[in-house]
Amino acid sequence: MASKTSTPALPPSPAGRPAWTTPLFVLLGLVILAVVATQLLGRVSDKDVASFSATNAAIGSALPLLVSAVVAWLIPQGHTWRVRLPLALMAGLFTIFVSRMWPSVAVVSATEGAAPPEEMTTLLSWLIGLPLAGAVAILFMPRQAPRLLKATTLIIMLGTLFAAIPLLRVEMGSTFHFNHDVVWIERFGIHWHVALDGISLWLVVLTLFSTPIAAYASFGSINTRIKDWCFALLLLEAGMIGAFVALDLFMFYVFWELMLIPMYVMIGVWGGTNRIKAALKFFLYTMAGSLLMLAAILYLAYTYGRATGGNASFDFFELQRVQLPRHIQLWLWAGFAISFFVKVPMWPVHTWLPDAHTEAPTAGSVILAAVMLKMGTYGYLRFCMGLFPEASGELAATLGGVAVLGGILYGALCAWRQDDVKRLVAYSSVAHLGYVMLGLFAATQGSIEGALLQMVNHGITTGALFLLVGVIYDRRHTRMLDDFGGLAKPMPVYATLFIIATMASIGVPGLNGFVGEFLIITGTFSSDKLGHVAGIQSVGAALGVILAALYMLTAVQKMFFGPITREENKRLPDMSPRELIAVAPLVVAMFLFGFAPSILTNPMHGAVERVLADYDFRAKSGTGGKYYDGPIRLGPRRPGAPAALEGQSPDGTAGGVALPTDEPSDARPGGLPAGLRINPHGAPPGDPHGH
Repeated sequence: MASKTSTPALPPSPAGRPAWTTPLFVLLGLVILAVVATQLLGRVSDKDVASFSATNAAIGSALPLLVSAVVAWLIPQGHTWRVRLPLALMAGLFTIFVSRMWPSVAVVSATEGAAPPEEMTTLLSWLIGLPLAGAVAILFMPRQAPRLLKATTLIIMLGTLFAAIPLLRVEMGSTFHFNHDVVWIERFGIHWHVALDGISLWLVVLTLFSTPIAAYASFGSINTRIKDWCFALLLLEAGMIGAFVALDLFMFYVFWELMLIPMYVMIGVWGGTNRIKAALKFFLYTMAGSLLMLAAILYLAYTYGRATGGNASFDFFELQRVQLPRHIQLWLWAGFAISFFVKVPMWPVHTWLPDAHTEAPTAGSVILAAVMLKMGTYGYLRFCMGLFPEASGELAATLGGVAVLGGILYGALCAWRQDDVKRLVAYSSVAHLGYVMLGLFAATQGSIEGALLQMVNHGITTGALFLLVGVIYDRRHTRMLDDFGGLAKPMPVYATLFIIATMASIGVPGLNGFVGEFLIITGTFSSDKLGHVAGIQSVGAALGVILAALYMLTAVQKMFFGPITREENKRLPDMSPRELIAVAPLVVAMFLFGFAPSILTNPMHGAVERVLADYDFRAKSGTGGKYYDGPIRLGPRRPGAPAALEGQSPDGTAGGVALPTDEPSDARPGGLPAGLRINPHGAPPGDPHGH
């Protein structure tokens, strides 16, 4: 019998739920109504959706706190503050992110004439330097203090993430930002040159976002050689950030190779039974492609030096000026492209990926899928299409067919036949990255934006799937689909999160995977770079969506539904606090970017327009463009390139040496000498560069 001082229990509702659920959902409804009301009633003008009143701003400031409180209240009572507090904090941070990145915010500052925020030119160097310095600091810490090593690693990663906040305050447009260009090795024309535009912005943010999640999740399963593990994680993060922002090709190659070392060690030391074979295969494939790219880089720098009288340069914007005949450009394009195709990976150089994913530890698989595979897609867009547009355009239709047949369809069919769920997710990456490459080959505004969007979405979704596969492997020490069945009964939270990630992976509307695939397929259909096969390739890509649903839903059926046939599965514990905290931000991002993809697409829009304007000018519709057929020479720096350092002249001279020209020396409009042209055959009417 209850005492007089005891608190009576809440009576259940008629539906069998606690009585507090009704007022809670009422409160949530009121919060939603308040947000909608501020959006609709707080505008100064109906035409300017970005203008808000003071009331709107006040409510917007209080909204993150309110969302955090509601999320903390929603957490079931069985969880302590160690779960409630991180999830509430994540909810508040996501709310702030959405409110700051909402597409209309940029319009407010533009309409009010506010000056753009001042850019810190050394910010990108700090983002590379912080994890690199952290990796060095780890070496001087005692191996016998694993908690100190783990805490230091997480603090450095989270500190680097918050240090990147100024990246989100700048309206990207079509130009490069946070440009930091200093001479590094003057004799060889090597610079420390880093900069960021709308294309690389979200890839850098994805790296900073996913790496601490992978590290935090790994600390629950990696229990040996913690010091080496933390060092590898921090070194890998520094290399990935550097590769995305490096605009000196020598620097890019250094970071490209730097990423290889820690991932090789992570697979070879902490991987599965066949880890040595998988690590060697990963290393050999990647190194073989990298050597081809190195040879192409050195030839480009040598060619630039000959054209300028001995002043070599590895700067991306300077090497863009080199005009090459067809036979040279195709060989150099192949050197870069093969390296990027290996990293993507594209058929037939894809066979290292399933082995690497299967044998890598969970955190290694997450980082490999979320970030490292994007190095290949980013590299092709930035360097192959930027340096060799004629060759890229000429081969686009053929490569589009390889992306559809050898990537999307072949990857999906291989995934369908897998019995190992981790290997299934690995082959799904081959299929999803086939969509990304198809979008780049199609080279339309929609397809490239869809490809960039899908890079981020694939990192979020596949990263979550690998985390969830690691959860069940830690409990059962098997990944075979036949060893599971009926897991939704003992592990309902796990089943829910896995199914959400599955729906995002197959492109269900409302989740992040839908918009990217939709833009790629529609952009492919309207592409003139793919010629008469554009429609066929878009149909093949659409068929891949059906196959994705087939293999993913088949895996879900085998794992979670039906009777429990194995005794070991009846008493499996559900998600632990660490696992829940690691997966939660990725699941939130799936819904966020599914409902508001313009948060990602708006900052990249101007940069994609700039890349396409230059690409379309040299790679004409369906033919690959007219190659330059004269002696090797230099053109002007591309529009949108950062200002050159002193000694690098954008007007056609370098180091005081005049470039060859057969035309009068009168200045053309815009300050460029008459002899310097991107296309010596003349620009077509309506040239976007005005040459």
